[in-house]
Amino acid sequence: MSDGKRLKSAREGVDPRKAYALNDAVKMVKLRAKAKFDETIEVALNLGVDPRHADQMVRGVVNLPNGTGKNLRVAVFAKGAKADEAKKAGADIVGAEDLFEVVNGGKIDFDRCIATPDMMGIVGRLGKVLGPRGLMPNPKVGTVTMDVTKAVKDAKGGAVEFRAEKAGIVHAGIGKASFSEQALIENIKAFYDSVMKARPPAAKGNYVKKMALSSTQGPGVKIETSTILA
Repeated sequence: MSDGKRLKSAREGVDPRKAYALNDAVKMVKLRAKAKFDETIEVALNLGVDPRHADQMVRGVVNLPNGTGKNLRVAVFAKGAKADEAKKAGADIVGAEDLFEVVNGGKIDFDRCIATPDMMGIVGRLGKVLGPRGLMPNPKVGTVTMDVTKAVKDAKGGAVEFRAEKAGIVHAGIGKASFSEQALIENIKAFYDSVMKARPPAAKGNYVKKMALSSTQGPGVKIETSTILA
């Protein structure tokens, strides 16, 4: 299938073999985000790891300084006082066994899932439902916690989870095309820094092989990683 006129036009001026300075890459991606909706700006890193080996898995969470631009729906598995705390913090869905039945039945009307430790006996049985969608609560990324207030507010405020896929690629939405260049740059730097800090000891050689930025319907623009810390 040939590319449409809009995509061909967007690709003009972008050299697929060249890595651009961060500031230039952000300008280029924003300029080419011309869809009728506010496109998501995504960053992708090709890492020198093999996630099939447990000691090379890269995962974590980052609180983007300028948020994601998305209104995430948050579900919390909790009981009693912790359930009340979650509701007060702004959680969209709160429950225990009742929420288990809803989710187990295939209805997943949320973007982030949080659970108190005592609920993991129930939530663990939803592994086949939540796992493939990347929604399984995990203490390593702060979604299994007694501090549900912080977890809910972080999720609502721009916390982004990341995890290396089979090919060693980590990607995430770090803002919207309507964000200012400076806001996107700050979010990209925060994401990059978190991925660097999550480097597993078993990772050898070049950790970040390639990095690219794109909008939902725009072309990918490679980033020269040395310019991120400049």
